[in-house]
Amino acid sequence: MSSAQEQARASSTEDGKRIDFQTHPDRYHHWNLTIDGNVARLAMDVDEDATLVPGYSLKLNSYDLGVDIELYDAIQRLRLEHPEVGSVVMTSDKPRVFCAGANINMLGVSSHGHKVNFCKFTNETRNGIEDATANSHQTYICAVNGTAAGGGYELALACDHIMLIDDGSSTVSLPELPLLAVLPGTGGLTRLVDKRMVRHDRADFFCTTFEGLRGKRAVDWNLIDELVPGSRFDEIVNERAREFADKSDRPKQGVGVELTPLNKTIEENRIVYDNVVAEIDRDLAKATITISAPTEAPPSDPAAIQAQGVAFWPLALARELDDAVMELRCNEQEIGTWVFRTIGDADLVEAADKALLDNQDDWLVREITLYLKRSLKRIDVSARSLIALIEPGSCFAGTLLDIALVCDRGYMLDGIFEGSNLPAATVRLTGMNFGPLTMSNGLTRLEHRFLGEPEKVSEARQKIGEDLEAEDADIAGLVTFIPDDIDWEDEVRIAIEERASYSPDALTGMEASLRFAGPETMETKIFGRLSAWQNWIFQRPNAVGPDGALKLYGSGKKSLFDKRRV
Repeated sequence: MSSAQEQARASSTEDGKRIDFQTHPDRYHHWNLTIDGNVARLAMDVDEDATLVPGYSLKLNSYDLGVDIELYDAIQRLRLEHPEVGSVVMTSDKPRVFCAGANINMLGVSSHGHKVNFCKFTNETRNGIEDATANSHQTYICAVNGTAAGGGYELALACDHIMLIDDGSSTVSLPELPLLAVLPGTGGLTRLVDKRMVRHDRADFFCTTFEGLRGKRAVDWNLIDELVPGSRFDEIVNERAREFADKSDRPKQGVGVELTPLNKTIEENRIVYDNVVAEIDRDLAKATITISAPTEAPPSDPAAIQAQGVAFWPLALARELDDAVMELRCNEQEIGTWVFRTIGDADLVEAADKALLDNQDDWLVREITLYLKRSLKRIDVSARSLIALIEPGSCFAGTLLDIALVCDRGYMLDGIFEGSNLPAATVRLTGMNFGPLTMSNGLTRLEHRFLGEPEKVSEARQKIGEDLEAEDADIAGLVTFIPDDIDWEDEVRIAIEERASYSPDALTGMEASLRFAGPETMETKIFGRLSAWQNWIFQRPNAVGPDGALKLYGSGKKSLFDKRRV
């Protein structure tokens, strides 16, 4: 690797250190996870010295990406390893402080890319909390037993029920604007008005006063659900947790699936898993992500799926894709184009989809399907150009076809390659393309694709199970271009080379706008505003310049703002 490439590689991580998104409760530095019957307690107890990189201290339960990686891991384990858990209490094990939010000094020393990726990951983690409550029937309760500021209150906002201790000093606040000249980066503004439905004028006051609110006003303004006397706080929190847990349909005697470590190898230009391989071309700023179909027929009933555990292909795929996306996002920021390929037997992909569809009422199958949905949504919102290559030997069927459908372009070879004995490429629709794997806007990728031609969704449904060659796939609207063997290499090469020559900033804005046509949801608003507002504000001198609020925080110096509105 050249010295220029080495510098680019180092600059794509924080402090030249590769960020690892795999952990285990035995290795947590920042969270205490305990389970009592059908209630879990997830308590923040941040080790201020266990930072992701040097240069700051995680005081007052403030957090960096390392804290959130552990939180995400805990959420995944509660959903898949603990079917008996019907409610989760999020609280703090530090006296008189719940969470001070994202660590300010960490933000001050972080690169712009790291700040934005950090905000995106924390948003996805909080979306996972909301998804667990809504779809896994594992309700999250936030027991705010101290001050909850900024990201701390945003963590509470992700929960379904917020309880604040009434001790005369504990408050909830979103002080980012008055103190730091930035915005709440984890969806705070959107959740305040779209989820909590706090009145506009009240929200304006709340977000421009750094002291926050407490007591009766916090309840009256719907900033919290319940104000609880300090003398009975633990007792009432436990009562509420039992009430929510008892309403859950999760099996109290169920057996979970242990999320064992991924089989993963990181090489200089490759990341290798059992079913996913990412190969990096640094000259073209491209990662080719190849997904393999199952190698044998997957189990078809819940007991057999349970017995196979993490080896069950849809679960293995969800976990590996999830990790690969985060590896490429955070550790390979120079790699701007992701090219998706598949290899293997489409019949076995369809069989795996059928196992999920036929057993939707089973708690574990439900969780695996939801995990797949979250992993594909993580691809959707990644700031990368996405291209699908559908070639002889591909298996873009059902779940894997959904990846091709979200890509910015899909190229499918019309015919065969000269000298090859592989038959012509095909794509195949399954029931998984028509409901379970919805995007952040609440639409399936087919509904999103055919916003202006809804009849094509109905037409596509009639083709479930058919192998569609290039011309038929083109007529059905499932691919963008169908070059033949003569033109294939040049068309694909030009598309990738052009992508590498464009401004990454402009591409990020364009892709984020085009990928989410149709209805707005709280989720699309959060990610759209993160891409636009927060991305922009994080680069403005008022926030990060020499005299910006983020740089001067804690120094005693006053920020000098450029007063011009833009």
